[in-house]
Amino acid sequence: MQYKCPLLLVAITMCFVTKGFAQRPSYQITNGIGIFGGITKFNIATDNFTTAQGDGFVGGLSATVDIPHKWYNVSFGMQLSENNLGISARPTIVSSEEVFIDYKLFAAQVAMLMHIKVIETYFTIDVGPMIQYNGKLEVKDKGQKDYYINNYTNLTATDIINISQFNFNGAIGASAGIKNFKLKAQYIYGFTNILKKLENQNLDTTGGDARFKGNQNMLVLGAMVSF
Repeated sequence: MQYKCPLLLVAITMCFVTKGFAQRPSYQITNGIGIFGGITKFNIATDNFTTAQGDGFVGGLSATVDIPHKWYNVSFGMQLSENNLGISARPTIVSSEEVFIDYKLFAAQVAMLMHIKVIETYFTIDVGPMIQYNGKLEVKDKGQKDYYINNYTNLTATDIINISQFNFNGAIGASAGIKNFKLKAQYIYGFTNILKKLENQNLDTTGGDARFKGNQNMLVLGAMVSF
């Protein structure tokens, strides 16, 4: 009977110790909604055409999961953009005059980004993948739709509008500000060939390369308000 008390004491002690070490600390995970808007600089890097960077604008929404005990946050968002791009052309097939045709491109992008906390709440590095659906290239000045694209003999401005509409991008950027308002800068690079679809259009590629390859790049400068 003498050993029953020590055994009981050990059992009670073990229960308290087990509970103390097994119980994890609780953290308040905060979800937020952000409204984003900004301006863009858009271009397509390609050897097929001579291009000029164009201006545009972007707007969107994002949902952020703030995890206090981690070194990063995660957000899911969608943004819509209207971008502009110039492509070198000439008014007639034998003209030596160079004119940059202005094209317009609408795009919808869905992104999942990781936000690395450099200075928690105030400054983060943002990086992650992005899926894009975009429309066709649209010639802004209808009077230029029959212009001839430089680097090719017979290729016209409207021949090259049917670009690939599903693309996969990578995004990297930074956000700086206070809890509910941040300035944002983001660079988006297209990993997929946005001109690939042109190879299936039976185009007259006389004078130039019949293989089309181009990767889009977009610089975004803007601001976000969070709730």
